[in-house]
Amino acid sequence: MYDQLRSDLREARRASGMVWARFAREAGYGEAYLRNVENGNRSVTADVVTAYDRALKTGGRFARALAAAPPVIAGDVPWNRDGVLAVLGELVDGGGVDRRGFITAGAALSTSARSWSRVLGARLPGHPASFVGPALLDHMEDRLDHLRRVDDELGSGEVHKLARSELSLAVKLLKSLRYRGPAADRLYAIAAEAARQAAWSAFDQNRPGIAQRYFDASLRGSAEVGDRIGGAYALSFAAIQCYSSPGQAGRAVSLLDTARTHVKGCGTPRMEAMLAARTARALSKTGAKKGTAHQLHLARTALDKGRREHDPKILYWVDYGEIEMIAGSSALELGDPAEAVRCFEAGLHARPGAEEFPRSHAIYLARAAEAHLALHDLDAAVAHANRAALCLGVVDSARSASQLQGLRALLAPHDAHTGVREFLQTG
Repeated sequence: MYDQLRSDLREARRASGMVWARFAREAGYGEAYLRNVENGNRSVTADVVTAYDRALKTGGRFARALAAAPPVIAGDVPWNRDGVLAVLGELVDGGGVDRRGFITAGAALSTSARSWSRVLGARLPGHPASFVGPALLDHMEDRLDHLRRVDDELGSGEVHKLARSELSLAVKLLKSLRYRGPAADRLYAIAAEAARQAAWSAFDQNRPGIAQRYFDASLRGSAEVGDRIGGAYALSFAAIQCYSSPGQAGRAVSLLDTARTHVKGCGTPRMEAMLAARTARALSKTGAKKGTAHQLHLARTALDKGRREHDPKILYWVDYGEIEMIAGSSALELGDPAEAVRCFEAGLHARPGAEEFPRSHAIYLARAAEAHLALHDLDAAVAHANRAALCLGVVDSARSASQLQGLRALLAPHDAHTGVREFLQTG
């Protein structure tokens, strides 16, 4: 439908007889931008079709066509190559309406995980594919690797747009049939990672419905080429979206169990540690103390095995500091603030600098402040709260801001304390 609309826009512009420069001026857009819309490199948006209607005096024809275009409903699309392209293409074409809340999105993620598992279950288990291809694909992977660092340091505000841009390029190349065989497989894996980054950044900006759709697309892309590691990685982030919503922690555990099942035999100890730690965090949300402790033991034991030459580079952030921070969050969730403080301190000692991961550092510092507050140590609570606020600085993250806002609410009844009062007055 969107391809036909692009074609109709192009034909109407040509039929008008206007040269590009004049048409762009009449439409109020840059010439290069409109060329990219017609060529499929930019989304067909409501503003763009309205500009075409105005410049071409078509009486709202294109606006009506866009409004009538049915969105691709991922649940109705088969899990095959054509289905992957349909879902990815609809997202690239601007299907960004957030129609789901956390709970509905959680149910949809569970459905996507089951389909991902079914597709991979039909494949023989094995080690990750060794993707090959031209230098262009190397550059795309390098940019996605850079975006992961941008997300760590600056938050998700700009990352969503940049990840969608990388996804758009990948979809264009896939549709062009320029690459075949292993190179095409590698391109699907790239598209899957771009979709995962778009999903995670949408969730970090408190847009669960949009995040769910990108997670679904990421799982489809990874399943299409048998990329178990990439798909399991996407599921681990989808699990965070689930356990961050009331009543959805059980779904998170299920997603992580699915991920762990399919990387068994092809993952590394670092992957095992990450999945076990996130399982512990999900279990802590259900009140399962023994299960949480067991999973944290598995995570620490896995990290003790050391690095492997074939560790996925996406796991650069998995270290003892991260595991202990997760352990602290879990202990706080389970009502053990003393253990939480111990784990947070161990985590801060293992990863003392906040420069590389200021967003997650801020979240953990805010939780450490909450733990100190529960132990009636207001001085320590304020010290950690101030460090958390300092970490946020230029970080654009609705999730981190919400964590700090929640801490402010907890500290508010203690404003007789000078440090607390000063912290609250900083805004």
